[in-house]
Amino acid sequence: METGTRPAAAVNAANPGWCHWHMGSSGTALLIQYGERSSGPPVALYACAPCREQRRLVPLGSRS
Repeated sequence: METGTRPAAAVNAANPGWCHWHMGSSGTALLIQYGERSSGPPVALYACAPCREQRRLVPLGSRS
């Protein structure tokens, strides 16, 4: 059981229902990039539609 104040989605970085840019839940989040960690595998970072538009973020599968 989680004892901190962060939502469970914030802890589970692989959850596409979470936007890492505004740090909140989202039904429109898409994978943007993989973030580096000092140890362990990279973290999948997701952004919702408004954050993608504001920051001109392009989902990984849409890049040419």
